[in-house]
Amino acid sequence: MNDLLPTTVVGSYPQPDWLIDRDNLRSRLPPRVRAREIWRVAEPFLEQAQDDATLIAIRDMERAGIDIITDGEMRRESYSNRLATALSGIDIDKPGTALDRTGHPNPVPRVAGPIKRLRAVEVRDVQFLRANTDRRIKITLPGPFTMSQQAQNDYYKDEEELAMAYAAAVNEEAKDLKAAGADIIQLDEPYLQARPGNAGVMASRRSTGRSTTCRGRLRCISASATPMSCTRGPRAIRSSPSWRIAARSRSRSRPRNPISISAC
Repeated sequence: MNDLLPTTVVGSYPQPDWLIDRDNLRSRLPPRVRAREIWRVAEPFLEQAQDDATLIAIRDMERAGIDIITDGEMRRESYSNRLATALSGIDIDKPGTALDRTGHPNPVPRVAGPIKRLRAVEVRDVQFLRANTDRRIKITLPGPFTMSQQAQNDYYKDEEELAMAYAAAVNEEAKDLKAAGADIIQLDEPYLQARPGNAGVMASRRSTGRSTTCRGRLRCISASATPMSCTRGPRAIRSSPSWRIAARSRSRSRPRNPISISAC
């Protein structure tokens, strides 16, 4: 283990051609609702095939000398829809529509009721990863702000209330992933970069500190588990314990808990 500068991967590892229909996946925007048609393996054997692909990814990373191993996200149709479509309050049969980061409309989960986490979604993924490598391991979760931007809200009064409901679900999932053996949990928040204005407005509304503005270019930092943190500008913006956008600080202290946010 390289303690001075440990290495890891960010993003999904390439899934084998025998596992997914790459042409199908390439011909569409990243799926926000379920996309079972991309899998080449029949449902009764799909989990075993995904496990095999995960083992390939693990061994590749180990051979490459990666210090912090991931599962490659081999079981996912996209980085976000595995968790987003497993929550209550989502109408699976009648999806909604929202603009993707490209500005194009894309089918998305339609929020028709209260968002709640009914079960552990990625715990088995962590358990499988932990059982198959002796190195430190990392798992990823979509962040609450990004999921709020990838949904059609037909239930909550505004995006802020929706994001906070997602935050509670993410918080519960993250705690179970830690208990299952995850050393690091990465929260993927690309929409902080794509829609910093929306994020700044939400953070300002929930602010209990003196600052209500958010300036500067978004960048990524490590963040503690509670509250979650990201950076955008020179001033501190405080919000609830389960979801916070924090300002860039001159402090270079190490995070207390092994959770990071990716907004790049």
